[in-house]
Amino acid sequence: MKEITVPANLDNIAVVTNLINSELEATNCSEHDRIQIDVAIDEVFGNIVKYAYGQEEGTVTVRVDISNDPSAISITFIDHGIPYNPLNNKAPDTTLKAKERKIGGLGIFMTRKIMNDMRYKYLDRSNQLTILKIFG
Repeated sequence: MKEITVPANLDNIAVVTNLINSELEATNCSEHDRIQIDVAIDEVFGNIVKYAYGQEEGTVTVRVDISNDPSAISITFIDHGIPYNPLNNKAPDTTLKAKERKIGGLGIFMTRKIMNDMRYKYLDRSNQLTILKIFG
């Protein structure tokens, strides 16, 4: 398992993505699955940056665990911001035109569609969102 803690700012999406992609290089993860993982990282990390801490500064810890049977990656995002379970949000109505939809929720909706599993828990005064992708 690898772990990194970085300041919660948008510039660090690239740092986290690069770490995870370097871990995936030694696996049989396809380019298609890697792109989906990158999109999920961008959405989850971006939401933490935008919403978890308000005007305060904070950090995000990212834990990466790759397994071989089945081939999968589990990524846990941990922040100490406002307690918030994004999985409780109602899915956006994608039948509506973009102009007619409420803002928000589409990134988590998309992440749920492209990943095999998402789980949330609030533990030790921290939000912990885990995403799982099975590949290979």
